[in-house]
Amino acid sequence: MGTTTGGAVGKRADAQRNIAAILAAAGDCLSRDPAASTSDIAKAAGVGRVTLYGHFPSRAELIDAVFVQAIEDGEATLGQVELTGDPREALARLIESSWQLVDRYRALLLAAEEALPPGRVRELHADPMARVERLLERGRDEGAFRKDQPTSWLVSVMHNVMHGAAGEIHAGRITSGEAAPYITATLLAAFTPPGERVPQ
Repeated sequence: MGTTTGGAVGKRADAQRNIAAILAAAGDCLSRDPAASTSDIAKAAGVGRVTLYGHFPSRAELIDAVFVQAIEDGEATLGQVELTGDPREALARLIESSWQLVDRYRALLLAAEEALPPGRVRELHADPMARVERLLERGRDEGAFRKDQPTSWLVSVMHNVMHGAAGEIHAGRITSGEAAPYITATLLAAFTPPGERVPQ
């Protein structure tokens, strides 16, 4: 009986190691090539395709799992951003940190947008977007951000500008270094109350 239990524990440990290896390989492969195949990922992970599909029945499910992991890692970083003080300065800090994450994972983002159902990428951004919403609500209360449009719309604008920048880099129309200043300038202009001077 002890042997059976030990064998089950060993199998579970092997499975966990395989899952970790597959997720790490998928992250690496998709970061280099958003079109990376499951064969490429299995080879990089050192497992067979049967093993990969045993844990992730489809490429979309694997990409979903990798993207969830990336979002969780990003949340740990964004949670350290100082969001007190002037809401506009706090927004600029949040944009800078958020863009670094989007830039790091932009190839994975493109893979997710291709492979996952409509709305899933946005759903996975629920926690980061809630952080933006809280900051925008505070800024609206303090008169720093416009009140004539719903906060949900302003959050959506930020989400789409960020992800649009990743697409522009992929298309070769802007560089990674140009993106953060462009995003910050665009969003500060979009969020400033009508008739007020846009902060520089």
